[in-house]
Amino acid sequence: METMWVFLSDAFLSVIAHRDEPDLLIVRSRIAGDIERALPEASVFEDDRSDYRYRALVPRGTFSRAMAEAAASITATNFKASVTDKRRHDAYMDVWRTMARWFGAYGSSKA
Repeated sequence: METMWVFLSDAFLSVIAHRDEPDLLIVRSRIAGDIERALPEASVFEDDRSDYRYRALVPRGTFSRAMAEAAASITATNFKASVTDKRRHDAYMDVWRTMARWFGAYGSSKA
């Protein structure tokens, strides 16, 4: 069973399967506006009892097309430099540092 985190220059998403609707994904974010930036046509709702407060039910095909379009539009040559929001950049750097420590400085694949 796969799930994913998506780090875009201007959005962070957590994506999981809908437990009752196999054709839907639940796209979640902790930051207001992130889902709309990644998926402009999504209908976002709030769940203030959850760690991911912002959510949208998105058909798998819609999500797949949006991510393919995001990949096709990449022009930056350095992801970290493309993140212009300082708070987001700092949070992403924390993830980068954690993964660098886990994999080692040169990308060791041994866990």
